[in-house]
Amino acid sequence: MNMNVVTSREALVQVIATNLFTAGYRYYVVGRIPDGKDPQQVDAKLRAKYDLGLSRWQRARRKRAGNASVRYLRHGRLFVMLATEGKHRWFEEERSQIRDARRVPLKVAGYSISLCGKGTGKGRSAYRVRVALRRSTYNDLKAYFLELAKHRSVDNLRQELWSLPFEPYSGVRRQIVGIVRAVNRERKRAGFERIPYSAIRFNRRIVKPFEMKKAA
Repeated sequence: MNMNVVTSREALVQVIATNLFTAGYRYYVVGRIPDGKDPQQVDAKLRAKYDLGLSRWQRARRKRAGNASVRYLRHGRLFVMLATEGKHRWFEEERSQIRDARRVPLKVAGYSISLCGKGTGKGRSAYRVRVALRRSTYNDLKAYFLELAKHRSVDNLRQELWSLPFEPYSGVRRQIVGIVRAVNRERKRAGFERIPYSAIRFNRRIVKPFEMKKAA
């Protein structure tokens, strides 16, 4: 199993939001491997440069010594590197690109992922993870559904909502509910049947983030 390469962009978002941000990996760099470069060679180079292949026990020992741990995830040519608090050459090498998720949301695959809350500095529970649609993505979706509001049947709009390519994290759900409310206001003014909130998908699909290599 290659723990650097994820199966999809949804898997990338899932690992970041539900595994790494919650484990204290709040510093990040988002990048793209240029065309013409072999992604697997880049993977190997970064693994060697930043000790990315450490086990959980090695990472725990580094944490106790005041050192940071760094993780690297890639889907296609898109990659994200994340790090915990502590000492690591990564902070020096990547300093111009590093962002803190408490201050700047990580934007990837149409989502905005951030750490919210005042924090106490006493552990990973000090902040909560918020996953929402990027503002531009939300605005595009809202404009699209408002355009359809008075021209499509309830069943058609229900199908459109159900097939949205975004998982209903709590922040995303609230945004979709807001879109449905706006659409229903338009439909009510036109005398059309309103869309029920059951048209919104509330259960998030859990995806398998990494592929198992088949034995030769």
